[in-house]
Amino acid sequence: MAWYDEAIFYHIYPLGLCGAEKQNTYEGVSHRLNDCLPWVDHLVSLGCNALYIGPLFESVGHGYETTDYKKLDCRLGTNEDLKNFVTYCHKKNVHVIFDGVFNHTGRDFFAFRDILKKRESSSYLDWYCNVNFGGNNEYNDGFSYENWGGYNLLVKLNQRNPAVKDYICNVIRFWVSEFDIDGIRLDAADVLDFDFMKALRQTANEVKADFWLMGEVIHGDYGRSVATCCIRLQTTSCTKHCSPVTTTTIILRLHIP
Repeated sequence: MAWYDEAIFYHIYPLGLCGAEKQNTYEGVSHRLNDCLPWVDHLVSLGCNALYIGPLFESVGHGYETTDYKKLDCRLGTNEDLKNFVTYCHKKNVHVIFDGVFNHTGRDFFAFRDILKKRESSSYLDWYCNVNFGGNNEYNDGFSYENWGGYNLLVKLNQRNPAVKDYICNVIRFWVSEFDIDGIRLDAADVLDFDFMKALRQTANEVKADFWLMGEVIHGDYGRSVATCCIRLQTTSCTKHCSPVTTTTIILRLHIP
């Protein structure tokens, strides 16, 4: 039996819990992640033995517009802080799941910045979906592109591009080698390419035994997910001004070769 078969999860959104600034200026470092350490003791006292935490990595705002997949958001601290945090969780017998925002990046991500600078001559044009120099957007970039949810702040990655696939798989390898995490929650899994997710699963199998992948499916075709993955229901509660909502979580451990 794998550890996750009987795991009880606790969720932390660190930028909110730690009171980080809403906008990242990329100047200086605030070691706020250390403020989450007492919460590990708290979740253990509740009987939880797994923590889903994120998003964690450098971004310009709420965390889902990634700037750098390999650097802890400077509003939370340094990579050393994150290493220490995961180590502390493991000492408390708590498995740690990072938030993997792999459907899209932010506009400050290096590949998109290269397109802004070099335009048609950028070697990263195929890293994103439907880049069109005949269009424009509210940023007056002089081109348009596919996004997530209608928000041009979230630029959709071309998950069928082998270079993108390799890059994200190497991010997983880095997260395991650098931070020793136990799994990843795939953000916006309802719009992730299934061949892309299979590559992530294969990488996960390589890097660590019983590495856990779960996918967020709130919208989209549930039947498409059922045909490929095992599905469970997850209830998420908001702390202020909202009722509990039921979302679908795809368990990517099963039925993906």
